[in-house]
Amino acid sequence: MGRNNDTFTLVIDKNRDAWSKFRRGLRKEDQQLFDELWRAPKLHLAAGAFIANEVPMETILLAMMLEMYRKVKLLEKKIGTGKMDCWSDGVAERCQISDV
Repeated sequence: MGRNNDTFTLVIDKNRDAWSKFRRGLRKEDQQLFDELWRAPKLHLAAGAFIANEVPMETILLAMMLEMYRKVKLLEKKIGTGKMDCWSDGVAERCQISDV
């Protein structure tokens, strides 16, 4: 008999646990963002189980990117025809939407 594969849920949990030291090194607000990123792959369990990738982190990262892209598209739709002004404050780039 062949070897059974772990469920994609278990694969996600094992990979997240492997990054636990990294998470501990983050600031509290970044830990919350980190946790939110790791919730994204669980929205795509069927697709992850279907591919059964040899390198599961690729599937996990793609699921995270898919959810981030979904949010970007939603924000673009909300912005619509508004004009976006961007500038740098020396730490990060900031943007503000102004009406046209």
